[in-house]
Amino acid sequence: MRSDEIKRGIERAPQRALLRALRLGEEDFEKPFVGIANSYSTIVPGHVHLDAVGRAVAEGVREAGGVPFEFNTIAICNGIAMGHEGMCYSLPSRELIADSVEAMAQAHRFDGLVLISNCDKITPGMLIAAARLDIPAILVTGGPMPSGTIGERRIGIVDVFEAVGKAKSGQISQSELLEIERCACPTFGSCNAMYTANTMACLSEALGISLPDSATAPAPSARRLSIARRAGRVVVDLIKRYLKPSAITTREAFENAIMVDLALGGSTNAVLHLLAIAREAAVELELEDFDELSKRVPQLCDMCPGGPFTMEDLDAAGGVPAVMKGLEKLLNLDAITVAGRTVGEVIREARIANPAVVKSLEEPVRPEGAIAVLKGNLAPRGAVIKTTAVKREMLVHEGPARVFDSEEEALEALFGGRIEPGDVVVIRYEGPKGGPGMPEMLGPTAALVSLGLDESVALVTDGRFSGATRGPCIGHVSPEAAEKGPIAAGAVRASSEARVPRALRQERQVGRHRSGCGVVPLMRVFFPLPSAGS
Repeated sequence: MRSDEIKRGIERAPQRALLRALRLGEEDFEKPFVGIANSYSTIVPGHVHLDAVGRAVAEGVREAGGVPFEFNTIAICNGIAMGHEGMCYSLPSRELIADSVEAMAQAHRFDGLVLISNCDKITPGMLIAAARLDIPAILVTGGPMPSGTIGERRIGIVDVFEAVGKAKSGQISQSELLEIERCACPTFGSCNAMYTANTMACLSEALGISLPDSATAPAPSARRLSIARRAGRVVVDLIKRYLKPSAITTREAFENAIMVDLALGGSTNAVLHLLAIAREAAVELELEDFDELSKRVPQLCDMCPGGPFTMEDLDAAGGVPAVMKGLEKLLNLDAITVAGRTVGEVIREARIANPAVVKSLEEPVRPEGAIAVLKGNLAPRGAVIKTTAVKREMLVHEGPARVFDSEEEALEALFGGRIEPGDVVVIRYEGPKGGPGMPEMLGPTAALVSLGLDESVALVTDGRFSGATRGPCIGHVSPEAAEKGPIAAGAVRASSEARVPRALRQERQVGRHRSGCGVVPLMRVFFPLPSAGS
């Protein structure tokens, strides 16, 4: 065992002395040491309960004959960080999380890891660390938040973002906005729909690195703690069998995860994260793989924000195992999982409890998957769009491009009434270097919806979108403006300026259009055409 390096032999007496200060007894030095990486935080609604999840995991580890050691890593709430300079720190935090887990596991020579996560960048950061370390590991997510309600209407955080625009435009009153604000997030957990947090939880289960039902069991439920306790027992078994992530997160497993993402209509952020995890796992995965699979994998679930169903609906319908049951003919069934069974064995027991929520291959929501990769003169290295969010009448859109060099300028123009039906809003210098940090832009996309422009205005950016985004929105345009990609055409900007913090850029206005909006005479946007019958 790896932990022998800190507990065996006469020369390790100092290390054992320190471990005895933690109340370890003689018998504990014969047991596997399990690190529990917990992203518990009292500022993130999706993580505020993870201390209880950690205790349940530790109980399971002890029951199985291991010694648990819990440590923490950071967590950023994208909703709280949205719309200001804080969002520049969100995506980069993924690497900080991966590095911190790696540092703790390597320094203390854990034999295995339980990774406790929830929310957008934390789950992929944990999985990057698991792939990098390649020691027995299992992921436990914290579960989704139940929906809020106003009367019989279910709501969530996206309703609040969209209500802001409605309040600004006079469609609803301040008191109505306050009611939505108060009701949208009734308790703890990841936000209630198929946003990035829940997308990555579902894909972790599809990858085989989480236990069945782990993604959809509600955060406040007893079932959530039962899954956590079982994960603690399972990791000890993984250590005894020395079943490492590299044996689980294979090319076939990544294909399964992509297919589940396409079937669910998950967040476009999954493209960024799966590619990063695959790179650490030494698995060849390309942007084009998402597009190729999307052409033959249908969408089976019409999940919020694009559709009517929330995470509690998916859970009641059978969760991720039910979705994989629906995809059975397409999946790599021999891929192994931390549950000690193959994907085929796991879904053999699954059933689709509600065919309205999880449809069949023969009668899908749409005949193709929810994500498409676009290329063209504006994005020669690719861009990404969630096709399920695009109305049929917007599949080809032509109009004047209103060009902005920041999210803030675009929002000012939207709420100032300077964007008209037929326009194409272009937001640039928001990529990994230009943002910096490739911030999400739920503000502008929610504004388009609340202003009634989501069916007549397209949005193109080298930044990225929240999983809550809906409408004809193209993101991840590459090369980004800060790399002198085609999206930067029409303005002079010092290349070093892209690395200047956002607050300073706003003061210096280097290379910006003074009006806050540049106009390109005409832009034509082609979205992927659906198959017949969609």
